[in-house]
Amino acid sequence: MSPMASTELTVGFDLDMTLIDSRPGIRACYVALAERTGTFIDADLAVTRLGPPLVEELIHWFPAAQVPAMADLYREMYPSIAIAATPAMAGAREAIDAVRAAGGRTMVVTAKYEPNAKLHLAHLGIEPDVVVGDLWAEQKAAALREYGAGVYVGDHVGDVRGARAAGAFSVAVATGPCPAEELREAGADVVLSGLADFPEWLGGYREAPGTALRA
Repeated sequence: MSPMASTELTVGFDLDMTLIDSRPGIRACYVALAERTGTFIDADLAVTRLGPPLVEELIHWFPAAQVPAMADLYREMYPSIAIAATPAMAGAREAIDAVRAAGGRTMVVTAKYEPNAKLHLAHLGIEPDVVVGDLWAEQKAAALREYGAGVYVGDHVGDVRGARAAGAFSVAVATGPCPAEELREAGADVVLSGLADFPEWLGGYREAPGTALRA
């Protein structure tokens, strides 16, 4: 799809712990990877720090030289283990629908391997206009700028940094590993308790872009 006009309302969303609760699926995949490789992985600990790229977690459990191969194996195993086990976050569909109802377009920008990100969205019936994977923190700014996103919604301080690097309004949701105060300190323009609050926030933002419902 071609880049979107910058004058059009375009809202970007993170995926893990923003649109989807990926903890059950990712936990199951780490358990399977541990069984497959005979390597101890504390899957319960791993799912408390979702957000950064997969390799940043794997380095805690495997020698650096093995990490690329383990990442490939994890991604190969992931579709059959993690997709069906992963539900949408409360308010995820309504948030996407709210942007569409406002005449806007949606995109997902995530650190997750892009083919697996698309599988999650298709399984859940969530249909953004654009999906861009394999980007983390400030790297997300390139995709956000390319498609003219004026707002980026995410749960991690890395998402806040990505929004700020793109010059986008940073909407943080306190549904991931980063508490509300940490998101505020990172520079989020607004912090919501979750996506269920997003449609109301968006209505205010459209009336006064850049200043609506700061908190």
